[in-house]
Amino acid sequence: MIADAEMPGRDSGQKENESHPESDNDLENQRRRSQSTTASWKRRRDQPEKSRRRSSTTRSRRKIRSNGHQQQDEVEAVTLFEVVRMGKSAMQSVVDDWIEEYKQDRNAALLDLILFFIQCSGCRGMVTAEVFQNMHSPDIRRKMTEEFDEETGLQYKKFMVYPWILNVTWPLEMDSGDYPLTMTGPYWRKFKPNFCEFISVLIQHCQYTIIHDEYLMDTVISLLAGLSDSQLRAFRHTSTLAAMKLMTALINVSLSLRVQLHNAQRQCEVEKSNRSHNRGLEALVRKKGEILEKQENIENLMDAIFKGIFVHRYRDALFEIRAICIEEIGIWMKTSSDRFLTDSYLKYVGWTLHDKQSDVRLKCLIGLVNLYSDKECCTKMDLFTCRFKDRIKSMILDKESEVAVQAIKVLTLMMQNCDEALSSEDCKQLYHFVYSAHRPVALAAAEFLHWKLFCSQDSEVPDEVQERKDTHHISHLKTLVNFYLKSEGCTHSAYLVDSLWDSSAVLLKDWESMTALLLQDGGPEEEAFTDLQKAALVEVMLSSIRQAAEGLPPGGRCLGKKVQMGKERKSHLDDRAKLTEHFIVALPQLLAKFSTHGEKVIKLNLLQIPQYFDLEVYSTLQLEKHLDTLLKQIKEIVEQEVGSEVLEFCSKAYLFLSKEELAAHEQVELAKSQLFDQLVGKFNLLLKDFLHKGDRFDEDESYQMWSTLKRITTFHNAHDITRWNLLNSTCKLLKSGLEDGNVTEPIIIQAIKCSYFDIMWQLSKVSEGISPQSMQVLVGKQMRGFCYICRRYLTNVSNVVREQAFVILCDLLLVFSHEVLSSGHENIEPFAYVPEASLQSELVAFVMDHVFIPQDNENVNKDEECKVGILHNRRNLLAAFCKLIVFSVVEMDIAADIFKQYIKYYIDYGDIIKETLSRTRQIDKIQCAKTLIQSLKQLFSELVEAQGSNATRWSQPFISIKDLARRFSLTFGLDQLKAREAMSMLHKNGIEFAFRDVNAKGTNQPPSNLAFLDILSEFSPKLLKTDKRTVFYCLERFITDQMAVESGEEWLPLAAYRRSLLDTRDDDTTSTSSGDRSPSSPVQHSSKAASLKRRHQTEDSVSNEEQKGKSLPSCLMSPLTSTEHRDHERHAHQGRSYTKETAMDQDGLQSLCSEYNNPTIMGNNERTATEEAAESPGSDFDDLNEVLDIDND
Repeated sequence: MIADAEMPGRDSGQKENESHPESDNDLENQRRRSQSTTASWKRRRDQPEKSRRRSSTTRSRRKIRSNGHQQQDEVEAVTLFEVVRMGKSAMQSVVDDWIEEYKQDRNAALLDLILFFIQCSGCRGMVTAEVFQNMHSPDIRRKMTEEFDEETGLQYKKFMVYPWILNVTWPLEMDSGDYPLTMTGPYWRKFKPNFCEFISVLIQHCQYTIIHDEYLMDTVISLLAGLSDSQLRAFRHTSTLAAMKLMTALINVSLSLRVQLHNAQRQCEVEKSNRSHNRGLEALVRKKGEILEKQENIENLMDAIFKGIFVHRYRDALFEIRAICIEEIGIWMKTSSDRFLTDSYLKYVGWTLHDKQSDVRLKCLIGLVNLYSDKECCTKMDLFTCRFKDRIKSMILDKESEVAVQAIKVLTLMMQNCDEALSSEDCKQLYHFVYSAHRPVALAAAEFLHWKLFCSQDSEVPDEVQERKDTHHISHLKTLVNFYLKSEGCTHSAYLVDSLWDSSAVLLKDWESMTALLLQDGGPEEEAFTDLQKAALVEVMLSSIRQAAEGLPPGGRCLGKKVQMGKERKSHLDDRAKLTEHFIVALPQLLAKFSTHGEKVIKLNLLQIPQYFDLEVYSTLQLEKHLDTLLKQIKEIVEQEVGSEVLEFCSKAYLFLSKEELAAHEQVELAKSQLFDQLVGKFNLLLKDFLHKGDRFDEDESYQMWSTLKRITTFHNAHDITRWNLLNSTCKLLKSGLEDGNVTEPIIIQAIKCSYFDIMWQLSKVSEGISPQSMQVLVGKQMRGFCYICRRYLTNVSNVVREQAFVILCDLLLVFSHEVLSSGHENIEPFAYVPEASLQSELVAFVMDHVFIPQDNENVNKDEECKVGILHNRRNLLAAFCKLIVFSVVEMDIAADIFKQYIKYYIDYGDIIKETLSRTRQIDKIQCAKTLIQSLKQLFSELVEAQGSNATRWSQPFISIKDLARRFSLTFGLDQLKAREAMSMLHKNGIEFAFRDVNAKGTNQPPSNLAFLDILSEFSPKLLKTDKRTVFYCLERFITDQMAVESGEEWLPLAAYRRSLLDTRDDDTTSTSSGDRSPSSPVQHSSKAASLKRRHQTEDSVSNEEQKGKSLPSCLMSPLTSTEHRDHERHAHQGRSYTKETAMDQDGLQSLCSEYNNPTIMGNNERTATEEAAESPGSDFDDLNEVLDIDND
């Protein structure tokens, strides 16, 4: 019997939009043309056997309905594979039809089922079945092979499926991994569940009839065992899944038989108790025997599947197969625990816990979760728990978070259902995972913590016993606070609350118990609640309030943008209303208790609670008297405290309570005005006394002035207090400090801040157009006057005052710059202020003196925390000044002093300098290039001045400058065209600097700055090929006759730079770090005359180049002209004969002009030296190198 197994693979995967993909098998197409169309599965059963075998392939009937441009295909399933794949028919009816066919012709039906499994494996080849005569023949085992035919490119597999020998043939490309179980898309999405359902329904409908005929199951199991042993992953994967689902279905049959056996046993016992011999007892005994026989048969089938397939496939190379085996054995243990929940089967799960694939480990843990959730199962797993508990504990650190979550769940169930399975040390290892950044892990750990801390204390209290319930909640809160204090993450209460929110929300929302615990003083019999515990409880309470009001996880634990459902939003609104109603009354009481002697952290946390209020409750419930009480308590805290954090939170509380849209706005504004009247009045009185007394102003009065001014400054940052005209008072105080020096450092700092906030508020009102014209004129004068005061304080004796004045001054210059004001309202554009050159110089000098300080000279005896603080302050100073550079407040040339520190202070300030450099390059590339070359020239000049004639190219300072030049070069990126003008300007500037100063030792010595060309060569790779030659000719005009014939180590920078300009390779890896070369050969010395002649001839081409200069880079025009005029004056005394020799060099000018698309003035038969070098890589290029005095290595 021969049948084709056709399965759409890649081709069908590409036609998912069609109802039924067509086969690519030629044999199948021929048979399809020769066969008549079959209407349905039931009509197919009535065909002759041979016709049924040939019709086991896919056939369809398509009805095309035209409706505009749309077409619809209707496909009718014929084979079992099509039914499962399409999933349009009821699986029960299909199975019933197959059972009826099996009862009529079991061989034909079995061959259909065999073909079904092979088609589900994605086989598009041929299946041949032959009946073997003698199963004990020695040739049978020898024929069971799987081999590959190199000539035909086909794979053959021959194996025994009782009572046939199957020979499956398929193309080698089938092992590509593209088969139904792995295919994606809507066409194959439901194939796997339909496939599993088919097997389950088949066994369920056969359990009372043909499953026990010792023919069907033997054939199916032998088929699946043979396919599961194949080298082809499609066969192994599909057959293993089928075998495992078959095993699960057989277990259900076994359980059903067990129930029948139990019922039969009870009936027999009832019949025996009647003590009357009748035929009913004999029938029951026979029925019991039949059930036992069926039970034994099912047991044998399960043993065959387990030993023949599972034992080999649970460690398969394909992790999907291993995951299937482990998932199913977990189901077997749960379903039939008396048979499978033993150590002989549990060991497979334990071993697979070490699998390298996370999916397999996850299946193991999911199975264990199901087992440990049943106490009866836990009693049978003592040995497994003892043996693999450590492995499960280690899996909470798994790299896959889902595996860690399931591991924690297993340990939680182990703690609940296994006595003394986890020790206290084991529990402590899980506690700290409530602070995990991964929220599912934290939630699982919080569930474990909830059971350990609260459920073990018998916290389940009936709702009607309210007093007992409150007592238990207070006890649990104390337990939670003690855990929080002992944990390592005691500064992250928000993480703890977010983790416990799902499991302990009732406890965390019990704000009444929290408030009662904080307000109670504790009797003599009760254990005292310490201040540290109260502070921890307030932190937890604030975090629970935030969680209830917002419903968002803390920072660092967000899982992406989450859209809250309507039910969640309603829950948050209800919680917010609940907490508002409670804390409107309770918060003033808490502030009254802790405002005087409580810890600062308690006051800070309590002052944050109002921002989560629903302030409409004050008016709706008529609770304005409680608002007055709250404002009075906040005012008392302001009058008592001088700490910055407490005052800031008081200011935020006033700001939140005074929203204009609220009904209580006027009530809060009145309270604020009273507070500011009191503070400003007190400050003015103290200032009047200070100006009157002078040096007789004692320390107590100075402290009062400082504390009052600090409170005003803190509130002025968020509240508009300009109507009290504080700027005049603070400026008087600052001027007094400049003139007499009798103002203390803390007062000066607060006065500078207060003046700055006042100017900012006035500018804000001007921009909004709510201030009169006279005030607008006054703001500009006040700003300039305050800038002058800050400038004077840059030289104050106190370092803290100097730094504060510098930061404020930089911020003012930035805010009042042209670029910032021009982007705002037109009313504030006239206030633009441009700092004069002297102020810019003072600012950059301040940065150099206070930021770029060597670490070796200070901070020797200071600890690391102090060093970090100092570094942070210096970075702030540098960032404040760099913002002025980026926004063009100061000239970009000043940045040269900053850029030259890039390498030396790279660790401390490298990121700030690099970002500044990048921003300046975006603003103006040419000016940025000038600034960079200026910084390099400054460093080189400092090196020459420090070392004099001892400065060498191999010294460490010189190498550092070259390294800095290389870093600067890399910042221009890979696009040479964008940086063309900037690079040309940079090289022009560098060449002029290199030849600017004549050596004092004589004209036969190189210029003093000639070594700078070695640094400049780091920028040569950023030049275009055309610009390299132009810069090269520019360089040649600076070289005198005597320089051209000189040689020696001191002239190596010139040779290295010339070589970098002649190197026109496409890559940017030109090495310019060394100018070493061998001594000049006699041939090279003989070529000096030719080089000299060509150089002087090029100098006479100035007038022609000026006429053609429109196509040259603008930055190269002026240096060429000015340099050539100087050269003409230098050589004018050499006479007529020499002038004739300096006729125009046709080669050099042709090369210079052709690169910029200028028509040549020379004959067509003339050729440039560069063209000749490009066309003749041999001797002509060597001649060019000899002219340039460069070795041709």
